[in-house]
Parts: sequence; structure tokens; C-alpha cells
Amino acid sequence: MSRNEDERRFFGGPRPLGALIPALTRPAFKRKSPAAAQIMADWQALVGPALAAVTQPLRLTAGSLTIACSGPIAMELSHLAPELVARINGGLGRVAVERLRFVQTAQPAASGGKPALPPRPVALPARVATALDSLPTGDLREALERLARGVYRKQG
Repeated sequence: MSRNEDERRFFGGPRPLGALIPALTRPAFKRKSPAAAQIMADWQALVGPALAAVTQPLRLTAGSLTIACSGPIAMELSHLAPELVARINGGLGRVAVERLRFVQTAQPAASGGKPALPPRPVALPARVATALDSLPTGDLREALERLARGVYRKQG
């Protein structure tokens, strides 16, 4: 079946999932690699809730993942670097991170038992929001929305 027959076949009706993915990912991948976007979106699942609470991935460049954290945590993480790299690559299913680079940020104030504030809301570009709205509700849509919000949170 040719591409034109495929498009006519699904015009106004169900569309294959593969036809929707490029509209969602193309804008994000212009600025970030797929591996970087996945790391940003799945950070807590990759490193665990304890480390995710005190660290934040910033960028992935040429196999080097830059992570923001406070000074004392950076020293501890430098000792755990080989394990973290293995854990991240294992979660991604491929070798995307070869080394870690730590950037020192201000240590978060003591929360006194209060829960952390949720991340600030992110306005998604109209094309991405429209593509997400066309998907049926479920796990896939939620995962793609988290991915888009993680990618666009770093921009702007």
C-alpha cells in the first residue's frame, strides 16, 4: 500500500499511532536528543525518588550528563557515578550516558516536613497540545504528555 493510500484510508477515521508520534516528538527533538528528553521525563524513575529530590538533569551532550545538585550531594554522587551511569543506561535500554558532570546549585531550604512544591505549569506549543489531545486517554498519552512537559519545562 502506498503512502497516499494509507493517508486516504485513515482520513477522518482512526489513524495509526505511528502517524501521531512525529507530530509530538519533532518539535522536542529539534532542541533535545531523544535520550536527553527521556532522561528529563523519567528522571525520578531512573535514579529513584531520594536522588531525584536533590538533583536535576540539565543536559546531555556527547555522552556527558550534566546534573544540578548542592555541594555535599555532588561529592556523594561522584562516588556513586559508575552505579548511576549504569542505572540510567539500564533504564534507557541503551548506552547514552558515559560520564556525569555535576553543577553546584543552592541547597534547597529545609522543608520542615512539608511536601515539595509541584513543578511550575508548562504551556505546551499548540501543535504539541493538539497532537496530545487527539490521543485516547491512557498510559501512552500520559507518558507522552510527561515527556513533552519535561522537555518544554527547560525552554523559555
